[in-house]
Amino acid sequence: MAIYFDNSATTKVDKRVVEAMLPYFEEIFANPSSLHNPGRTAREHLENSRQKVAELLSAESEEIIFTASGSESDNMALFGIARALKHKGNHIITSNIEHKAISEACEELEKEGFEITYLPVNKTGHIEIDTFKNAITDRTILASIMLANNEIGTIQPIKELATVAREKDIIFHTDAVQAVGKMKVDVSDLGVHLLSFSGHKIYAPKGIGVLYIDRELKNILKPIIYGGHHEYGLRAGTENVPYIVGIGKACEIIKAELDKDIAHIKQVRDRFEQRIINEIPDTYVNGGEPRICSVSNITFKYIEGEALMVYASEVCCSTGSACSSDSMDASHVLKAININPVDAHGALRFSFGRFNTLEEADRAVEILKENVAKLRAISPLYQQVKNS
Repeated sequence: MAIYFDNSATTKVDKRVVEAMLPYFEEIFANPSSLHNPGRTAREHLENSRQKVAELLSAESEEIIFTASGSESDNMALFGIARALKHKGNHIITSNIEHKAISEACEELEKEGFEITYLPVNKTGHIEIDTFKNAITDRTILASIMLANNEIGTIQPIKELATVAREKDIIFHTDAVQAVGKMKVDVSDLGVHLLSFSGHKIYAPKGIGVLYIDRELKNILKPIIYGGHHEYGLRAGTENVPYIVGIGKACEIIKAELDKDIAHIKQVRDRFEQRIINEIPDTYVNGGEPRICSVSNITFKYIEGEALMVYASEVCCSTGSACSSDSMDASHVLKAININPVDAHGALRFSFGRFNTLEEADRAVEILKENVAKLRAISPLYQQVKNS
């Protein structure tokens, strides 16, 4: 039976979320933009869900925009602000460990004439405040730095960075896809102007995302999808009411159970991680504290991570971001923290969630121990090191 330790790629939908969604497929199915009674009923439930999302983030409901994914939310933030403010400047700051939804959007913006600065991180995977300050120019209009990294889990000093940005009149966006549900995320405390997250990382369905937009920006941000006045005129397309209800319910559950979830997930992650490091020689954790409770990126020296995934196939994990799983290149995140390139190919990301257990952690360790030993027994590199 599979042990699912790939929750950073996607989570199982919580049964409570499924139950909340079901009526909106057959009973409350009307278009929420319609003026008849069924349409107004659908609108009422949509807005109720918007309020639940806002409450989780300590935002106002009118600051919540529903999208189809975290990637769309990221793109909406970057393209929408950059194009709206290009008359003021053309410089954008991001980091060299961002998800591709940010880095590839920045590459496109470069083609439109924007200048992008990709900040380095230190060896623990964190951005230094002074590095950010030194990157700012009089043409800087936007900064986008992720709250928690999707591969190594490191938490960036977003509150401090956003404070610097506001002092310089720079719009600040954070990709919080991996942070929501694994730590407290409060936009009023963080001080960000925009924040993105996705339903399928928090036990809601795939195909629904959120962009928080500070009310001051709602008349500034330019849409990237046109065709109607949905979502305050910022995101055309009939709202996906069942999925919006689903993400609303997921946020409601997180608000009620966040401390319990964090304690449980961290207990499972720490048990797994400590046993791996103590019981399998030549292993180490990538990335330092602070990091979210759910991610453990571990290097198994002298073997290929892909090979270990095949041998230990009962343990579902990844070699990094699932969005980059077709690439054989070493992770750009591990390169950024200067992991030995050979070691980087032996790294696997294990990510834990609400439904994982300590028993699964123990069983996974035993499976990995057995298969690491098998692979090292046939590894020329390991034999060379062992005999030297």
